[in-house]
Amino acid sequence: MKIESKEYRTIWFENNIVKIIDQTKLPHRFVIKDLKTIKDVINAITIMEVRGAPLIGATAAYGIVLSILENNDQSFLKKSADELIKSRPTAINLKWAVDRMMKKISGVNSNKIFEIALNEAKEICDEDEKFCESIGLNGLKIIEEIHNKKKDTVNILTHCNAGWLATINWGTATSPIYHAHKKGIPIHIWVDETRPRNQGANLTSFELNEEEVPNTIIADNTGGLLMQRGKVDMCIVGTDRTLSNGDVCNKIGTYLKALAAKDNNIPFYVALPSSTIDWNIKDHKDIPIEERNSDELSHIEGLDNKGNLRKLQIYPKKSKAINLAFDITPAKYVTGLITEKGVCEASTEGLKNLFK
Repeated sequence: MKIESKEYRTIWFENNIVKIIDQTKLPHRFVIKDLKTIKDVINAITIMEVRGAPLIGATAAYGIVLSILENNDQSFLKKSADELIKSRPTAINLKWAVDRMMKKISGVNSNKIFEIALNEAKEICDEDEKFCESIGLNGLKIIEEIHNKKKDTVNILTHCNAGWLATINWGTATSPIYHAHKKGIPIHIWVDETRPRNQGANLTSFELNEEEVPNTIIADNTGGLLMQRGKVDMCIVGTDRTLSNGDVCNKIGTYLKALAAKDNNIPFYVALPSSTIDWNIKDHKDIPIEERNSDELSHIEGLDNKGNLRKLQIYPKKSKAINLAFDITPAKYVTGLITEKGVCEASTEGLKNLFK
């Protein structure tokens, strides 16, 4: 996808260095950052220089590659893998990618381990790009159906950033949007601001602007009113972990959007690659919900009137805050899951029929 009319991927490997787009600087600064060590990778994931379940997984995969360059001793690699998995516990793609990498290099002769690991990390990235493109083509059919019935602009509400910046390319929730736009279907996107880190405003709107997709940023609690007034035709969100029964763990606030959509008979879709499905956990109460630093709530960053980036405190100094990063949307509120293999019901049977 594009930034300033130039095509980019979110991550790539060059001269034994992992290159990323530093998403903490967007939308005000476009910075390509070098990750040279496993500590750099863990830090980039932890402070959200990279974020989004698929991209976190890909970054972790390259983290294993950098670990091999530092020290290919199996005990060091195991320690690196454990630290990577702990860096952000909710997104299942992180553990999935690390486990896949470790399995690939297990017992490998030391003089070939780097090449094998690098090829596997690249394969994880290429695979995600293909999956996201397929998600888009499958979701496009839903948008087309709504447009053919409505004969007017399709208004889509999304939450947080499940765009190409959260993946390798195309995105999950945005992939159907980009495919519809490229096909000439008139669409308009309601972009939830997504407090506290404002990934919707800072990232989703940013990338939609770069692709010239009409969009409007709204406060997180505005969606329900827009639905009541007939201003939303469908919702598409991403997910950081979806259980085999169809329950969806995604950015905090997703559950409330699903409730509003249900109350207003608006279809609510979740877009995801199969790497985001957790086939092991059966009860959503067992999903580790990340609790982040409360400073993300009490402070906000932006440009002042002189164009300088500034961080400001917006809460009373004595006030306490809790910053839970994700919530759970039960399967009964999900109209369907849009995957690389097709669209299915959010249920055990629906997922098993696609992924036998």
